[in-house]
Amino acid sequence: MLLCATLTLALNSCGDGTSTDGKTDTTATTDTVIKESAPAQSNIVTSPENIVVVRYKVSDFAKWRAMYDTRDSMRTANGLHNYVLGRGVEDSSAILVAVKADDMAKAKAFTKEASLKSALQKGHVVGTPKYYFTTVVYQDMSPSMSDLRSITSFTVKDWDVWKKSFEEGRQIRLDNGLTDRAYGHDVDDNHKVYVVVAVNDSAKAASYWNSDLLKQRRAASGVVGDVDRFVYRVIQRY
Repeated sequence: MLLCATLTLALNSCGDGTSTDGKTDTTATTDTVIKESAPAQSNIVTSPENIVVVRYKVSDFAKWRAMYDTRDSMRTANGLHNYVLGRGVEDSSAILVAVKADDMAKAKAFTKEASLKSALQKGHVVGTPKYYFTTVVYQDMSPSMSDLRSITSFTVKDWDVWKKSFEEGRQIRLDNGLTDRAYGHDVDDNHKVYVVVAVNDSAKAASYWNSDLLKQRRAASGVVGDVDRFVYRVIQRY
């Protein structure tokens, strides 16, 4: 009898899927598989990136665009890579070109070369181009972002103070029809700031740009002097 009792106890403890009350113990026979979902990919890029922005006017947009597209080899040879082309909203002859730069020193030297000046003249560019050599520290690469954009340049007393205040005001801009696209500073002077926003609501944005609220926020964040704004529409993203 003692031997039988021992064998019974052993069988009941071997995990055969049957409980002592005669009911099937499903926890002993069911393998639980936990699948981990892949983390959502962020569209925000905060790694510093060198970008050259050029603004100029053209006498004939169609001819300029055809000529611009033939100059890829010239840009690539100087470490410049196509990024964004934009066209002014108020003045359709105003053009914005943004290119990524492998080497800012080389990019600066290229802008002074006679070959580039000649290419611009042949490419129907009129007047003197304005170059912005920037270190961009924030980019929102969301594909659904509006192609209507604004780039603003201005001077600040202190980069870190301005940056903190600007980031704290993101919801205010969203409430006023604007989404942060990118911002950064001059490659040699972080007191010179550049901000690009996507315009989701033109009426709200125009009202905000002329509001006392924005003036107060600028003053509090240390913006000094004039603010230059160019509103454009993206015509090509590479």
